[in-house]
Parts: sequence; C-alpha cells; structure tokens
Amino acid sequence: MDVNFHKIFNKVINVDFGVMLIALVIALGIGVIKLFYTIFQLLSSTGITGKYLDLITDVLTLFVLVELSKSLVDYFDTHRLRMTFIVDAAIVFFIRETMILAFQHKLQSADAYSMSALLLVLTILRIGSIFMFQRELKISVTTLEKDPKN
Repeated sequence: MDVNFHKIFNKVINVDFGVMLIALVIALGIGVIKLFYTIFQLLSSTGITGKYLDLITDVLTLFVLVELSKSLVDYFDTHRLRMTFIVDAAIVFFIRETMILAFQHKLQSADAYSMSALLLVLTILRIGSIFMFQRELKISVTTLEKDPKN
C-alpha cells in the first residue's frame, strides 16, 4: 500500500486553514455587529469619553482580524504564508495595543520605548519581506522567459 503523506498533509492543512478562515469571518461578522452596537450606545449615552475607547478598540481589533484573514485567503492561492501579511497583522496589533494604552493614560515611557523598538523591528521585517517578494518575482519571470513551457 503506497500512502502519499505529502498529499494527505496538504489536504489536512487546507481543511485546517479553511476552518480558521471560517472562524475569522464569523468573528469579523460578530465584531461588526458589536461595532454598530457600540455606536448605538455612544449615541444614546450622555458621556462619550468611555465609549470612544470601546469604539476605537473594536475598530482596531477588526483591522487585526482583516489582516489575518488576508493571510489565510492568500494561502489558498499560493499555498504558502506570506510574511508581509503576517507582519502587517503584528504591526496593526502592536499599534492597537499602544493606542489603547495611550487612550487609557496607562502608557509608561518604558512601554512606549519597548513597543517602538518592536515596531521598528517589525517594520524592518516588512521592508525586507517586500524586497524578498520582489526578488522571487524577478526570479520567476526570468525563469519563465528562459523556459516558456513552464
């Protein structure tokens, strides 16, 4: 009996990523409903300061979910995870956390410095991943020009 483990692995990964994508889409839908509920509460309340923090947190959380779902959707096209989408999600997440701490007036200088350093590293990773993608694209175009049968 000849078992193709590579084919089984790919099918399991596709099913897992499909389930994760469905879960993210459901979470995005719930998040949008919660966002409208927060806006309704904002309109019906007398004080607005506390509700704006909830609104901003919800919007930024939805941005993180959108970035993660873009990475999963791209996987189904290319069968690989692109570093750019993952780093984008991480950047959005850390900006979200920094903004939440700043709005709550809980951002300490040490936290600001460490998050700034982390964002700098993530930005360098993001720029590096763009250069790598351009290099891979150039290599694939060169390969197609040399052997148009592929």
